[in-house]
Amino acid sequence: MFNFLEKNPFFFTLAFVVAFAIAGIVEILPNFFKSARPIEGLKPYSILETAGRQVYIKEGCYNCHSQLIRPFQAEVQRYGAYSLSGEYAYDRPFLWGSRRIGPDLHRVGDVRTTAWHEKHMLEPTSVVPGSIMPAYKHLFKKDSDFDTAYAEAFTEKKVFGVPYDAPNGVKLGDVKEAKARFLAEAKAIVDNMQNPEITTALKEGKVKEIVALIAYLNSLGQARIDLGGAHAGLASSRPTSANKE
Repeated sequence: MFNFLEKNPFFFTLAFVVAFAIAGIVEILPNFFKSARPIEGLKPYSILETAGRQVYIKEGCYNCHSQLIRPFQAEVQRYGAYSLSGEYAYDRPFLWGSRRIGPDLHRVGDVRTTAWHEKHMLEPTSVVPGSIMPAYKHLFKKDSDFDTAYAEAFTEKKVFGVPYDAPNGVKLGDVKEAKARFLAEAKAIVDNMQNPEITTALKEGKVKEIVALIAYLNSLGQARIDLGGAHAGLASSRPTSANKE
């Protein structure tokens, strides 16, 4: 057989490709599926955070901000522990981004507060002099979309097996229960905001898009996962003041 292959380059090449493909399947795919599993302790997004993620996507924030910290010392020192594939297991779609006009946001919840985000979204230069980011004042006027966020979370649970309602996990429940938690979580955000119109709207049962977006940004970082384990060597790394916006 080997003598035949040596005399026939075409069949030799074909046999090589087949052998290489089999080796790749045996060696690469198992590790790929293992690394793509959720990291232990990873929590799904709450309904409010899901609504905020929808705002993030709608406003195109991923065009200027990445959510992928590479395992380089400079990035770890600036943004925090490097990103792992299992952290994105519940993200559909992924929001890695392709460039950084602004800083990476994958650990922004570890270093920024609700009050800071409120000021930044209302008038970026008030907290970051010279910022080229536009103001997002319209987010203080528009209501967030609870129904779509709940439908997305419900679909994630039923179709993709995202562990909502797991013991000690994020609760989903029926629409009435979810709406109550949605408003309660929003109140925790609004209590740390200064805009009186946001507070008034919440009393009327309305949650503005800015509240949902801040909830989502606050969730990015250790709020969703314990960075011990796989990040043991970098867990103490935190974004520094170099993370300007």
